[in-house]
Amino acid sequence: MKTFTLSTEHRIEKPIAEVFAFFSDAHNLTEITPPWLHFVVLTPRPIEMEVGTLIDYRLKLRGIPVRWQSEITEWDPPHYFADEQRRGPYRCWIHQHKFVESDEGTLVQDEVEYAVLGGQLINKLFVRPDIEKIFEYRSSKLQELLK
Repeated sequence: MKTFTLSTEHRIEKPIAEVFAFFSDAHNLTEITPPWLHFVVLTPRPIEMEVGTLIDYRLKLRGIPVRWQSEITEWDPPHYFADEQRRGPYRCWIHQHKFVESDEGTLVQDEVEYAVLGGQLINKLFVRPDIEKIFEYRSSKLQELLK
């Protein structure tokens, strides 16, 4: 299975504890996900974040309703966590979240390894551009929400 990787990073002028606390609440994903995805967290509050936690979502990809379930596979507050798709639109989706504190705030690093049906052509034409737009929106919203 051919996988692809997307890496992003951005600095937030807040302490690591505050930034990690924001990411620790899975319901905040709604705030940083583009409205055109119609993203809803289905798992009720409170969600106890730890290794093994399962979180269910509903969204629309290019207008098609999709259910998604992710599992927290690594949990190391306030520096790192990872989640993996257990059910959803991708053949593989592993998302690593890293947080590095500095004098200027917190560096938030995301690395997503993913695979899609249709391979490289479908990724290039549809999936990669969509994922890049989602992460650009996310970066912009994080700056707005955590200013």
